[in-house]
Amino acid sequence: MPQGSSQPNRRPHRVAVIVDEGTNPFEVGVATELFGLPRPELGLPGPLYEVTLCAPTPGVRMNHGFFTLSGVPGLEAVDEADTLVVPGRPDNVVPRGAAVLDAIRRTHARGARVMSLCTGSFALAEAGLLDGRRATTHWLWADAFRELHPRVLLEPDVLFVDEGDLLTAAGSAAALDLGLHIWRRDHGAEVANAVSRRLVFAAHRDGGQRQFVERPVPEVPDESLAPLLAWAQERLGEPLTVAELAARAAVSPATLHRRFQAQLGTTPLAWLTGERVTLACRLIERGEERLDVVAARSGLGTAANLRARVRRETGLSPSAYRRRFGTSATEVPRPRT
Repeated sequence: MPQGSSQPNRRPHRVAVIVDEGTNPFEVGVATELFGLPRPELGLPGPLYEVTLCAPTPGVRMNHGFFTLSGVPGLEAVDEADTLVVPGRPDNVVPRGAAVLDAIRRTHARGARVMSLCTGSFALAEAGLLDGRRATTHWLWADAFRELHPRVLLEPDVLFVDEGDLLTAAGSAAALDLGLHIWRRDHGAEVANAVSRRLVFAAHRDGGQRQFVERPVPEVPDESLAPLLAWAQERLGEPLTVAELAARAAVSPATLHRRFQAQLGTTPLAWLTGERVTLACRLIERGEERLDVVAARSGLGTAANLRARVRRETGLSPSAYRRRFGTSATEVPRPRT
């Protein structure tokens, strides 16, 4: 099971990354960057994760022969993993080796978490793990995926899908979104936000956002949403509406909606709600126990709405979220700001 920061005396959560013939190096780098590096910005006494690469052979030729990894541990390393990461590769229609598929199956069978990055979902589907389950993959390979694995409930237009024990990310950059989602799920919004700052990456993009977003070079005047988003994030506790956001951007609500869809792959209201839920979670983590105060400061309005939104986003009630991620639930310091 995932081990949150509320369990400081437990060993680090062990992550194994399968490096197969032709694996894309970017996704391997994402996994090691997210889970393998020291995190001094968190101010913790030890690592929360530790990463091991593993492969069917000691030497693995990466995608297009860019380089070869040597001295990689064998696939038996998956037997000690709490989470198994399966990166993508470009030759998705070529079957994976039996040893790799067996490693994926037995890891999932004993209850470990299994996640794929980009087209690594092909391997999970080939292993039979995704039949009847929701999953995603890179939009470019969606048709091929459906043809090869028709029993999988493919969602080709999202960033990632979290099915609890099975998680799938879309394109390569969406691997970062899924990784930060894992940090948030395991250790709360405050810690995940600190990790995202270190990565210089968006702290929270919901898995339901579109993975393929058309972003043409804007004409003058600049139509970037960045100034509007920064302005709104400073005022989440105020009764902001889509109409007010549109007025701030000096456009109609319909135009603002189109820009959000084009640039972020979501709607203004969905973005605003997601930002408010994230702020609410951080307030809870920092020790605010009065739900009406959290609801007011985050802009969610009422305690009832707060409960519903936090449960929908995290799978936990506010009180359960506080027990797991709140300052009173752990002896370790909170992230440095």
